[in-house]
Amino acid sequence: MADRQALDEVVEFTSDLIRIDTTNRGGGDCRERPAAEYAAALLADTGLEPVLLERTEGRTNVVARIEGTDPSADALLVHGHLDVVPAEAADWSVHPFSGEVRDGVVWGRGAVDMKNMDAMILAVVRDWARRGVRPRRDLVIAFTADEEASAEDGSGFLADEHPGLFEGCTEGISESGAFTFHDGGGRELYPIAAGERGTAWLKLTARGRAGHGSKVNQENAVTRLAAAVTRIGAHEWPLRLTPTVRAALTELAALNGIETDLRDVDALLDKLGPAAALVEATVRNSANPTMLDAGYKVNVIPGEAVAFVDGRYLPGAEDEFRTTLDRLTGPDVEWEFHHREVALQSPVDSPTYARMRAAVEEFAPHGHVVPYCMSGGTDAKQFSRLGITGYGFAPLKLPEGFDYQALFHGVDERVPVEALHFGVRVLDRFLRTA
Repeated sequence: MADRQALDEVVEFTSDLIRIDTTNRGGGDCRERPAAEYAAALLADTGLEPVLLERTEGRTNVVARIEGTDPSADALLVHGHLDVVPAEAADWSVHPFSGEVRDGVVWGRGAVDMKNMDAMILAVVRDWARRGVRPRRDLVIAFTADEEASAEDGSGFLADEHPGLFEGCTEGISESGAFTFHDGGGRELYPIAAGERGTAWLKLTARGRAGHGSKVNQENAVTRLAAAVTRIGAHEWPLRLTPTVRAALTELAALNGIETDLRDVDALLDKLGPAAALVEATVRNSANPTMLDAGYKVNVIPGEAVAFVDGRYLPGAEDEFRTTLDRLTGPDVEWEFHHREVALQSPVDSPTYARMRAAVEEFAPHGHVVPYCMSGGTDAKQFSRLGITGYGFAPLKLPEGFDYQALFHGVDERVPVEALHFGVRVLDRFLRTA
């Protein structure tokens, strides 16, 4: 089991990483290098030989390999991103880049997304070095840039330009899984992510006839765009159940003593109470209009209007998504992918999933591990290009009332010290036996 120093270090490393401002504003406006150098130095201190890799100056990634005891075993990728989304200091109770530890909680941007997991990985690796521990299978440790934007400078760059660093990797773990979810009925759930919806960020363009704002104009680009955006925003997507979501619904229904009737999923979700939040966003595709851009003067009808839509599609449902967008946009509006990434589906009956479950249950014996599909996406999408099956496994034991999911990209992001300690213990157990 991880020693006391590892428990102290995970808090120290989380706080230190938060203090390194790696805000990713998109469009290349970010610099992860100081955080990458910090992580690389901690890895090198254990005798590993981390490499620092950049596609763009300052957008630094770190990769290191730990040799396992079984050379015949497939390797496991353990990855976390170093960048964070922006934070407005005036909105926070503490400065978002203070890394302050107060009342048993570490505060700051990245505390849950995902410098906490980065710190757990570093603490476990250093603990192993002190105790002479080696994992069964090779572990490839990767800290990436640019996850909060396109991943072009991060996992996409690594997968496309440096695939040899991940030789032998068949599976990987990263963020957004094995955290405590209190279901409202006194049970602690620990959802492990075994799938992700695909990313479909769309650009819509309407063209028409420019003219004076006082004249009748049946070819108004703004009107055409607004009509398409309204149709998209109002569309009710049909139910589509993936294997992961089916497994989640079945296990959640069993825990609640409810008969599993997948013919009426909406009624089943109503019966699950708060636990429905784990699956309700992943039983359908979705498309939410998010940005509009048109015109330059109130009395001028522009010849072009543009909108952006955040679309997400389930594994196996991309064709339906495309066809539906063709219909909803209509003949007067063109659409294209502004950014697209694949949907993922991972098996919940694999030996690796079973070992993740066992590691959580050892330290949370009253907890219930369930699978779920992420509504968003992670770097696992890019690493899937290398044939790596991804899981969300960043363990945290959280008190009731702690709204973990709301803190992703939210104000006053924070993580309890005890949650980090639990994460180190579970991660240590899993990675030694994986």
